[in-house]
Amino acid sequence: MADYNWKPINRLSDDERKTDLAAMRPLYENWRASKKRLQETSEAQLAEFNRRLIRRLSVETGILERLYELDVGTTEALVANGFLEDLVSHSSTNIEPARLIDILRDQEAAVQLIVDCVAKNRELTKGLLHELHTILTRHQETTAAVDQFGNRLEIPLLRGKFKEQPNNPKRPDGSLHQYCPPIHVDSEVDNLLAWLPEYAKEDPIIVAAWLHHRFTQIHPYQDGNGRVARALTTLVLLRADLLPLVVDRDLRAEYIKALELADQAQLSTLAEIFARLERNAILQALSVDADAEISSQKSLTSAVIGSLADKFGKRRTQKVAELRQVNSVAVALRARAHLLLEKSFAEIEPTLSQVGEPTIYVRDGGPDSKTAHWYKYEVVQSAREAHRFANFAEDHYFVRGLIRVNTERLTFVVSFHHVGRDLTGIMEATAFSKLESYEDSEDRESLSERFSLCSVEPFVFTHRTDVNEIADAFGKWIDAALAVAVKDYGDRL
Repeated sequence: MADYNWKPINRLSDDERKTDLAAMRPLYENWRASKKRLQETSEAQLAEFNRRLIRRLSVETGILERLYELDVGTTEALVANGFLEDLVSHSSTNIEPARLIDILRDQEAAVQLIVDCVAKNRELTKGLLHELHTILTRHQETTAAVDQFGNRLEIPLLRGKFKEQPNNPKRPDGSLHQYCPPIHVDSEVDNLLAWLPEYAKEDPIIVAAWLHHRFTQIHPYQDGNGRVARALTTLVLLRADLLPLVVDRDLRAEYIKALELADQAQLSTLAEIFARLERNAILQALSVDADAEISSQKSLTSAVIGSLADKFGKRRTQKVAELRQVNSVAVALRARAHLLLEKSFAEIEPTLSQVGEPTIYVRDGGPDSKTAHWYKYEVVQSAREAHRFANFAEDHYFVRGLIRVNTERLTFVVSFHHVGRDLTGIMEATAFSKLESYEDSEDRESLSERFSLCSVEPFVFTHRTDVNEIADAFGKWIDAALAVAVKDYGDRL
């Protein structure tokens, strides 16, 4: 790969504004309305969810920078219980546990500074950037550098102060990535801070991706730039009344690749990653259990009665009819999915005919055919693994396609179900398949069965979603999920 030569940052372009996040925008409004209800029904649980989200962000941001390693089990313990040294063993990390906890607390404090800035409507200034950097690097004394002979060495880290020497890293392939020269950092940061307020009415995910990328292009500090950039992403999202997003260790390669594409004027990939992470955070927040903890100040009976009274009272005041309009969106998307499946199956039928005589059909399911309870187990289990709550107290719709050739059968299902423990006006589509083998074509008893989730990410929509606006995105989503199922089926044949 050729060297990447630095060039001054630019404003948010028209092409970047056109990044297709149409499916996300109705979700923003639904989340803001749902957040108010959650604050009324389960304030303590929502606050705990936010604390855990911030802890997870605090852990993962350092892992992305390779400041430390930490195993998954210890990560979960720290996220659940707070940053306590007793929870960390020497075998779970590659640095001293005490030092790890210090760094984690610094990173948590930096996020808390962002939260406080949003609450107090504090402007993003150079002073705030320096304060943020100082907190993030409080327990980092040095950083790696390369001298004029190409030797690696450790040098003192400048905290809360822009770099005085170039910090241009070498990529694994030997090419050089050139960041902003120290002499231009002040003016570049001035531009960044001057332009940001102009985008207050733009999509917050796109703005967050723009700010993150342009900040990393400048790379104003000797070290810690990635951590500061992710904290600034949180600033943009919290100002938009959304949730912090966590770029975790499993996304490191995809995340770095997206930043490299943004260097080539392709910001959309980074924005799409951020949208995916924000959507997952919202769906998990909506799955907070309002009744998970009962106050110790109340007797069990009085708590249950009080909880029921609150629920009944709130149900009377909710815009139930409006929120349930999402069912109409689900029915419209089911119809689209039906047509897409029929078209795809018709295209592959000639190929299947070379193996045997295929049986192919597509059927709809849901309350209109009294089959809403079908596939409840598969949907609930899949949602639980993703830390979401699939709400089968509300209507559930699905479309299923079946292909059978000789002794092998594929059932492909797209499920449309409500998300969250209360009615939120938010639904998601997920896709899964079942592969079944039979002794012979006449035997109806399956000898083996395999269940597979075909959609890596759900397709989320709300009662405000315009089906025409998201038609292309939904079609691509269906196509990708079906491709997974058909490939598995082809391997069996």
